Order: sequence, then structure tokens, then C-alpha cells
Amino acid sequence: MGRYRLPLTALRTFEAAARRLSFKDAAEELNVSATTVSNQIRELEHEWGCLLFVRKPRQVVLTDAGRSLAKVISRAFDDIRAEVEAHVTVPRKTVTLAVGPIFGTRWLIPRLSKFYRAHPKIELVLLHSPRITSAEHMVATIAVDWGSDGWSGLEARHLLGLEYRPVLSPRLLESQGPLTNPSDLARLPIIHQQDRTEWHAWLKLAGVPELRFVQETIIVDSNVVVQAAVDGQGVALGPFPLIYGEVEAGRLICPFDLKLHPARAYHLLTRPGARTLPEVKSVCDWIEAEAAASF
Repeated sequence: MGRYRLPLTALRTFEAAARRLSFKDAAEELNVSATTVSNQIRELEHEWGCLLFVRKPRQVVLTDAGRSLAKVISRAFDDIRAEVEAHVTVPRKTVTLAVGPIFGTRWLIPRLSKFYRAHPKIELVLLHSPRITSAEHMVATIAVDWGSDGWSGLEARHLLGLEYRPVLSPRLLESQGPLTNPSDLARLPIIHQQDRTEWHAWLKLAGVPELRFVQETIIVDSNVVVQAAVDGQGVALGPFPLIYGEVEAGRLICPFDLKLHPARAYHLLTRPGARTLPEVKSVCDWIEAEAAASF
């Protein structure tokens, strides 16, 4: 007697229905109709001459034969799945990516789930990146750094420019009164990031280069600068598009639309030849595509 041909599609349907004890839930899992599930199980019962489920008004219950068959099929599918994962599934590739705090927090992290949907076989290891001036300072396969040049021994591609605009909290604006022109900033506390360079450049662009502020604070960490502005501690030059979320949520207000475009920008750094690795190229291509769509 020849080998009996197993109805694999129907057995898969039976396994889902037995596991969930619901034709409707099994149909949703398998992306078919509940009628299809019911018909396939009836065909099994008819072909084998035994009842697998007892149908009740609001539920189905496995018979003894159904429970016995469910155990065997479930174990068989688990064995097949384990064998596939051990020998057939392509292993995940790991890529290290170094970023600064504000770029990582406000640009990269919100996009991580999108990256993994596009590249489920690549695992990112995110590292904190200090300023990079040469290949010796490169701590990861890929890095995103802020600057204009000076990355000796590395391939550097322009990634993302920023726009600086004054931002402050609604609470601070309410307490200090309206801002109708840039000279009104003189009566508000001002927050600098790293040094006074960007604020001096913006004031010159606004036509008030000699303006003096009543109070000034210098903060090194750009994330802390943004948080200080959100908390009402002063007016900061907000880096767009990195803080679009705070503005759209109403946590920060832009009193003036005058934009400063700094000479520095974010660059994507790799060692020479690194992009020949498919996983590195995939990460770089994805970051560049997302950056191009940021504005």
C-alpha cells in the first residue's frame, strides 16, 4: 500500500483551530474565512471517518480523537519550526552605529521601529559618539557626527543640515509679554548651546548684532538646552527638524521665523570600503533616505 498523501493545508488549519478552540480566531490567524476553516475540518473528518470537534452554539470542543491528533500535529510543527530556525533561517547581521545624544534621542530613536520593519535581519547596536576627528576616534562601523570637515581617513557624506530659530515655552512668553521684533529678546533670559557663536550669528542676521541680553546661560549638552527651553528657563536657538515634535505639541513656540543655516551639518561617516558589506550599505542607505525626507 502506497504512502498516504497528507492534506497539509487542512492539517495546518486544524492545528490553529485546535490551539485556539475557535474557528473564527483560527481564520483570523490564517487570513482566511471562518467558512474555509470549517469546510477544511469537515473534509478531514469525512475523509478520516472520525469527529474532531464537537460544535456548540458559541464554541467548539475537541473530541478525544481531536485532542490526540492536535498533540501530534502541534509537536510535529514545533519540530519543523525548530529545524528551520536552526538550519535555514538567515542569521541576523549586527551593525554598530555611533550617534550623539540629541541626534540619537530626537531623530534616530523615533525611527527605529521603521528601520526594523524594513530590515528585520539587521540588528543595530547604538553607541554614544564623542566628536570624531580621525579614523582613530571611530568607535563603530557607522557614525553620525556634527561638523564641516576634518574626518581624516574616513568617508564622510553630508547627511542632514539644521535650521536654527528662537524657541521658548508658552509659559515664559506669557510671563514676559509679546515678542514683536528681535530686539525684544533683550529682556528675556537666553540659553546658549556650547558657546555664543550661533546666537551672535542669528542676531546679525536679524539686524541687531549689538543686542545685549539681560541674562545668559551656557549649556554644553544640546538635549539639556532643549529641555531647559521647554521648562521655561529661557529662549534657545532650536535645531530644526530635530525639535518639530516639541513645536507641534505646543511645548515650544517660535516667535520669529527667521532661520539661521549654520555652516556645520550632520555627516555620515564610515571607514573606506565599509559600504561593500551589504548590511552596512543597507543601514547607510536607509539613514540617508530618512534624512532626505526630514524637511
